[in-house]
Amino acid sequence: MTFTPIELLTVMTARTLRDGSRVFAGVGVPLVACVLAKRGHAPDLEIVVEGGVVDPIVMPGYLPISTNEMRIGRGATMLLGITDVFLLAQRGVLDRGIIGAAQVDRFGNVNTSVIGRGDGPRVRLPGTGGANDIASLCGAVTVVTTHERRRFVERVDFVTSPGWLEGGTSRAEAGLVFGGVTDVITDLGRITFDAVDRHPILTAIHAGGTAQQLRDMTAFELEVADPIGRPDAPTFDELAALRELIGVPA
Repeated sequence: MTFTPIELLTVMTARTLRDGSRVFAGVGVPLVACVLAKRGHAPDLEIVVEGGVVDPIVMPGYLPISTNEMRIGRGATMLLGITDVFLLAQRGVLDRGIIGAAQVDRFGNVNTSVIGRGDGPRVRLPGTGGANDIASLCGAVTVVTTHERRRFVERVDFVTSPGWLEGGTSRAEAGLVFGGVTDVITDLGRITFDAVDRHPILTAIHAGGTAQQLRDMTAFELEVADPIGRPDAPTFDELAALRELIGVPA
């Protein structure tokens, strides 16, 4: 069964989600991956979204296009105010956050604000939403994006959401004393970060990819883990469940 890069990215992200954990999900691939996991191997996964919804029941074919859309509140355990949701993160209640990125650099910093100089950008992007809070406060953070060289830069043009900042202990020195970006998942592979100096390590190559392809599509140097992980391609059941969820014929 063939699949698109976005389907591959979504399935690989869903597989990493642990049953019983609490996940703060951004809209788009992060939310779809969470719902896919919850409908499959992680039925007790608790999904939290920025609009204040805790543990909703998302119906196939009715995915919300915004975290503030009313359909995301269907069957929710709690409907809070937006500040209360971020307070949960600040208190350490949320195990993991998942956010997207327009740019991500070698230390996992994320840009979703501007391409180019801040005082005269070439492109203005949507901005942070709640991503800065997610990246700053959740116990662990996963960044998900398609893998393009223009996205994987040596240094982001603007730090919208902090990863490991300048590497080493710089995140803690900036006052962000817990959490951090644990991995970046793309349609080509998975990047993690060294526990000491926070340099990036390619730990998995996804179906159809090669280490050289990952390096060519990344503007910073990647250490390659040995052995390197090679996850199985999405299964028929995973793709069928995903396509039912987003309302696309299998």
